Amino acid sequence: MKLVSQILLLIAVVFGLATCKKNTNDIVYNKKYVEQIKAARKEIVFYLSTNRIPGAGIAVMKDGQLIYSEALGLASTDLEVPATRETKFRIGDVSEIFTSFIYLRMVEEGLLHPDSSVQHYLPYFPEKADKISLNDLVYQMSGLRDPNMEEVDWLGLNITLQKGLEQFKNDPLTTIPGLYQTPSMYHYNLLGAVMEKATNKRFNQIFKEYVTDTLQLTRTVVDNPFITIKERSNFFDRNFISQMVNATTRDLRYRAPAQGILSNAEDLVKLGDAILHSNLLSAETKAKMFEPIPLLDSIPSTVSNAWVILSDLYGQPIYGKVGKVTGGSAAILMYPNLNLVVACVTNLNTGIEEPPVFELAQPFVPEQNEEDTPNEELGVNYCSGNSMANRFISNSGYYLLYW
Repeated sequence: MKLVSQILLLIAVVFGLATCKKNTNDIVYNKKYVEQIKAARKEIVFYLSTNRIPGAGIAVMKDGQLIYSEALGLASTDLEVPATRETKFRIGDVSEIFTSFIYLRMVEEGLLHPDSSVQHYLPYFPEKADKISLNDLVYQMSGLRDPNMEEVDWLGLNITLQKGLEQFKNDPLTTIPGLYQTPSMYHYNLLGAVMEKATNKRFNQIFKEYVTDTLQLTRTVVDNPFITIKERSNFFDRNFISQMVNATTRDLRYRAPAQGILSNAEDLVKLGDAILHSNLLSAETKAKMFEPIPLLDSIPSTVSNAWVILSDLYGQPIYGKVGKVTGGSAAILMYPNLNLVVACVTNLNTGIEEPPVFELAQPFVPEQNEEDTPNEELGVNYCSGNSMANRFISNSGYYLLYW
């Protein structure tokens, strides 16, 4: 009888194992870069664990090929749903690089004119003491004020992009346009409203036409809390005692051009690669896209067309962007001379360190020759701690990263 019981138990165990699905890692990698990928993966895992971030994604594109992409952690903690390479995250201010891409394409098509005033497209937008041109908006030097904390945390439920202009349209400028660059979501919100009037289309339609359909970005979309968006991550925040909780509902459509886009790491690196290599933008536009423009006292700008302009200790150019918004963060770096694009996204913002995009990129950056001497006056020092703000400082002394 004991033998029969043992046989029945063995059959049950074998049957159970046979019917279980094998766990598979949601990862794409190129074996040629396996050591670099291991180093990058170690960095992102350490970052997630030390900051207690539920879920994230990372992607690396080299020479036009996706050489690494992986999702880690959870998209939903309540339902224990794992994040996948399809998961869409909030990318915050990184949304601006999509809007800038649309703007440049519209300029080439003759739909928008950089020197035209805002009132040329939006006659109802109040005149200011000085003219605000579209060029002032895209370079974030229009003098529009920063949003206050109440406006940053505004729920914005069912508020359109045009209606959202009421937050600031009657306020005076803080500076004369063209003198200083000041980060504010209002620059790109106003630019998006101009696009709507120039095309007679909603921004989400413009976004689909100029970005997602054209570049075949299947995991990028304007967020909308009132519809079902497949593979959208849950969004997380911290309460007053640093416990992780579900973030309060935000309707970011009224600030979609500046902060309201959902995307993932793969689509971000695809956008970066398209900017560097596709023929969607002319050679002339690409040549000027990352050129600084002179500000007050001929000081060169640190931001061009939404991209932060950087260089490493050896003078190699780097273009980057970091974004944060309630329930998400994102970062992207482009190394044009190396044909390298790196991006990461997460579903938490509050109380975390900056996304370690520089550490993630470093394993894929070739070591310099011994005869090459670093210039300490340039902006990047890969050996100076974990904070990316400490690594990227402009000639004028301002931190470059958070735009």
